[in-house]
Amino acid sequence: MAKARSQFICQNCGTIHNRWNGKCESCGEWNTLVEENTSSGIGAAPGKSMSKGHAIALVPLSGAIEDAPRIATGISELDRVSGGGFVRGSAVLIGGDPGIGKSTLLTQASAAFSRAGHDVVYVSGEEAVAQIRLRAQRLGVADTNVLLAAETSVENILATLKTTKPPALLILDSIQTLWTQQAESAPGTVTQVRASAQAMIRYAKKTGTAVVLVGHVTKDGQIAGPRVVEHMVDAVLYFEGERGHHFRILRTVKNRFGPTDEIGVFEMTGKGLKEVTNPSELFLSERAASAPGAAVFAGLEGTRPVLVEIQALVVQSTLGTPRRAVVGWDTARLSMVLAVLEAHCGVRLGSHDVYLNVAGGYRISEPAGDLAVAAALISSLSGNPLPKRGVYFGEISLSGAVRPVAQTGLRLKEASKLGFTSAVMPVAVGDADKAVSGFDSFEVGELAELAARIAGSHHNEKQ
Repeated sequence: MAKARSQFICQNCGTIHNRWNGKCESCGEWNTLVEENTSSGIGAAPGKSMSKGHAIALVPLSGAIEDAPRIATGISELDRVSGGGFVRGSAVLIGGDPGIGKSTLLTQASAAFSRAGHDVVYVSGEEAVAQIRLRAQRLGVADTNVLLAAETSVENILATLKTTKPPALLILDSIQTLWTQQAESAPGTVTQVRASAQAMIRYAKKTGTAVVLVGHVTKDGQIAGPRVVEHMVDAVLYFEGERGHHFRILRTVKNRFGPTDEIGVFEMTGKGLKEVTNPSELFLSERAASAPGAAVFAGLEGTRPVLVEIQALVVQSTLGTPRRAVVGWDTARLSMVLAVLEAHCGVRLGSHDVYLNVAGGYRISEPAGDLAVAAALISSLSGNPLPKRGVYFGEISLSGAVRPVAQTGLRLKEASKLGFTSAVMPVAVGDADKAVSGFDSFEVGELAELAARIAGSHHNEKQ
């Protein structure tokens, strides 16, 4: 009998190694190689009993095309993130921290699908049917015709689906609990996750059913398991939020049929997730009176403008190496802003502790937040509060220049709608970047202009 061969698969990048190493040579991660048996399962060598392939039809690049057929979920925030609804035959991977609300969101989405007249099957590998029913009763959606099952075997799930008409939506919670007979390893391992995902994606493409896979996340916030699963699916969504706050954000990181920079905002309530149509009001609802170190940033997530408060605290340090604590922003970018302030504006922060926080647990990813961060830092250091009805946005270069950002008019319209009357922004470069009527705009070309404006005078709050 031939000896079973083994190979080692990196759980982070999916690279195959012939022997075990402490560090993956491809991605550089440590302790991510897991042994797999190549005698069977996904990745096994071709056997003698395999049939020969058959010829496939080749078609020209030019030809008629059709828009991807979508099914609206009935939840506007979910439709916004997915690009208008789930595409028939697509596979969507949703990840998030435990207890963040993934199952709650999908339960509400499945109920909305069912009420629209579509067939929905919800398969859970983590909960019993009674637990799912209890959640549905709490959410007020127990009267819908959603079919439930508690199963982890891929073969059993596929055999059950063959006995009925293919549903419009199939939810699998979660992919880490599924296992297939094609792989000999335990459930949750790299081989099982990859093989199970491949089997369910094949079913989606064959029948036209939209399949939603729920994925666990690691301590770094990445979806657990092999990265190849993210490459196999059509869309990857992250459901994120802070436990201390009642809002949740659904963010797209991959979407073959829509945009990848949209977000959906939900509020967690006692009766489930509630859509937030105006997230700026939510992030600014707990804003205190005008105080030094607080600046409102007019940000943009895809096509949605979002206003959030950036809070900074600068205090004299008693340590040899001052502290730099950041929540909701990039630490490296804070270091860059501090260096520019000291080099080009004469703002000495080398002997001060700097604490930066984005209020509400929101995370800023676009560089347009540089100007708001700089304004908050200067305000905290000088003790001069910023105008309560003013917003800030702009990218700062290493030379101290303030660079233009996209969609200036959209940011200003959102600020004006929420009662703001002034804005500090980069110099307008076109008609689309001009301020809206009745809005006071202060255009800055160099960061030193803003530093002099804040540090040189006390701002009076505009009534």
